[in-house]
Amino acid sequence: MARLIVKSPYIKCGGGRNAGGYLRYIGTRERVELLPDGRPPTQKQERLVLNLMRDFPDVESLGEYKDYAADRTRANASALISTALENHWEDAQRSEVYMKYIVTRPRAERLGAHGLFGDEDHVDLPAAMEELERYEGNVWTHIISLKREDAERYGFDHAETWRNLLRAHRNEIAEAMHIPPNDFRWYAAFHNEGHHPHVHMMAWSVKPGQAYLNRDGIRQIRSQLTNDVFKHEMLQLYEQKSASRDALVREARRALMELADRMQHTLANGPAIEDRMQALARTMNTIGGKHQYGYLKKPVKRQVDEIVNALEDFPIVRSCYERWMELQDQVDSYYKDEKRARCKLSEQKEFRAIKNAVIRVADQINAGALTFEDRDARELDERDERTEHWAELRRRIEDSALTPGERRDAAAELESLAEGGDADAQLLLGRLYRDGGMLIPDAVNAAYWLDRAARQDITAAQYALGKLLLAPDAETHDAGTGLRWLERAARSGHSYAAYRLGKEHLTGTNTEKDVEKALDWLTQSTKAGNPFAQYALGKLYLDGTLVQRDVALGMAYMERSARQGNAYAQLFIDRRDSLKPTSVMLAATRLLHQAASIFRENALPKTGAMQPAISRKRMQKLIEQKGYKAAVNYAREQEAEQQYSGMRMATPW
Repeated sequence: MARLIVKSPYIKCGGGRNAGGYLRYIGTRERVELLPDGRPPTQKQERLVLNLMRDFPDVESLGEYKDYAADRTRANASALISTALENHWEDAQRSEVYMKYIVTRPRAERLGAHGLFGDEDHVDLPAAMEELERYEGNVWTHIISLKREDAERYGFDHAETWRNLLRAHRNEIAEAMHIPPNDFRWYAAFHNEGHHPHVHMMAWSVKPGQAYLNRDGIRQIRSQLTNDVFKHEMLQLYEQKSASRDALVREARRALMELADRMQHTLANGPAIEDRMQALARTMNTIGGKHQYGYLKKPVKRQVDEIVNALEDFPIVRSCYERWMELQDQVDSYYKDEKRARCKLSEQKEFRAIKNAVIRVADQINAGALTFEDRDARELDERDERTEHWAELRRRIEDSALTPGERRDAAAELESLAEGGDADAQLLLGRLYRDGGMLIPDAVNAAYWLDRAARQDITAAQYALGKLLLAPDAETHDAGTGLRWLERAARSGHSYAAYRLGKEHLTGTNTEKDVEKALDWLTQSTKAGNPFAQYALGKLYLDGTLVQRDVALGMAYMERSARQGNAYAQLFIDRRDSLKPTSVMLAATRLLHQAASIFRENALPKTGAMQPAISRKRMQKLIEQKGYKAAVNYAREQEAEQQYSGMRMATPW
């Protein structure tokens, strides 16, 4: 993979030291001959290499050293010695051995009388040397290099190409060095060196003491130049103009999203995390102020980090993290050959949000927050085949073989039946407007048709209407009316309506909290065989916070729920001999689900503000052409280039 290397040593001028000699050296040194020389290195070269490795340990990180270590030839030794001395110019000047090597080297590839270039077309070498000999600030000596094959592929084996590149980015380089553009001075020379052609760029401010350069500044310089040198490849990765890039993004995002979805539905049995979460909750209970990771003291941060690292021990988290690392390596490889070190999840800056998720779960434990773990209820609460007429309407409206025109005709026929008072058609039309089956989601129309069906004593419509009116949609929210419709449905035997009423009275979201009423509704739902109500009652009796604790009764409810396939209930049954507060036993699962959301948000490197990939108008047209499900799938494929966001209206559960 392509690579651009930037090293930025500097020379301290003043006190008898100046950078004039370095300027003359880079401007007049000839390039190493590119004729192949496979002979072994001379004894003098070997001694110099050993001395360099002893005096400058970072020599082993140079690309030239890797070439020399792999193939010990005179050419590779010469390239290594030259680059090492240039990287340590100031120290080399104080060594008689090194200076003797420098001054006996042949002289330079030129753009005229010498090889220097800068902002001006013609550089006066004596005048430039005099300027630097008088200068008393720091002068940076950037060395920017490419591998030979990349330099030739992209046309950077000529001084003119490098000159154009540096001129184009001189203001960005000045900014990285904290120098105003008008104060920025620079000269450079290209050395068409062996396996690593490179350019030396001397840069300083006309105001001594003004400039400084840190690691972030060096990264900024490297990034700017990399994006230009490899602009065609970077377009493939960032500007969505390459089929190969599209395939990479789709595959990488799909893999991450699939793993994140699996994580979102994974039930974690993690006693080790539970113990740590319980300890953290006790600690957080003694801390005032903001409960955010950045505000915590180091001992508490260590507690949080240990929990995040324990979370990584779950196979699904490890797989997701490794897949994310692979994607990041794809991006990083444009800037460096080495893959990023695989640090622990707690040390990965892109996932700092997981640490605050840990703190939130600890606070939830202290608050005794009610949770219901009923995600699956959304797929079960409306599974009703009312009549043969109803079934026929559904078959016709959901037929995937329908053409767009036939689908429009089917919708028009359904609306005509609904207008004529057909309760089944009204219920189905209301759900289609709510969920978008093949119509654009519209809460107001959904409420209208569900209300008409509910007034004909259609229990399913009463339940659906109650849920819709309790949802936080400003256009349709009406808590009082929603609760009354749920009560009518519950009294008609709808177990999910009774369950929802129990939840409402426990949480107090849309009505006043009333534990007695909650128990009555949950008990009614339980008698009707609702597994989620059974599980909720089981948790209440196991906890003993809102009702008198009764482990035997709580486990009896859990067993009834587990027999209907409730995995959460089964967790408590499996742990009956090591029970803890339910919020603690579910802490690892809640962390998994929050981590899944964070992984989903990081499914692509962020490239700036995202705009919707599919407009509402375009989505409507796609639905007419393809049907709702196919249109949504298409929209999600388009959004693979952006951060994850759904087009569906939220289910009002």
